[in-house]
Amino acid sequence: MMFVCGQSTASNKGMEVDCQAEESMVSAFDEESVELGDVKDMRLEAEAVVNDVLFAVSEMHVSQSLNSASDVAYINVETREGNRYCLELTEAGLRVVGYAFDQVDENLTTQYHETVYSLLDTLSPGYREAFGNALLQRLERLKQNGQ
Repeated sequence: MMFVCGQSTASNKGMEVDCQAEESMVSAFDEESVELGDVKDMRLEAEAVVNDVLFAVSEMHVSQSLNSASDVAYINVETREGNRYCLELTEAGLRVVGYAFDQVDENLTTQYHETVYSLLDTLSPGYREAFGNALLQRLERLKQNGQ
């Protein structure tokens, strides 16, 4: 089960995030991810990655200027702290390949992360806080609804 969250208005308790459980959402590296034969299409995986965590970052989109293929895709992300990154998505996972949108630094040797959640958790305290708040709000709603 995935949580789909969208940012709502600010309240006296801070920023509220609206979360809804989604069964049909495709997430990165999920067993039910989109595949072409036995090979995942990384462009589709990248779109799923963006949709999964867009609520917890300032900006995130699949790069239109860097060439994606069935085995690699590039994602631009700006954290809530204002830091920009270019991420590479391959079968090995996600990693930072540049410190600006649409930038690939061939000399960078950054660690691969199995999930976007793990990668953003290391890059952005704001992401960590937004994700945690979204989960807490969803759990509170489930509790209130008696589920």
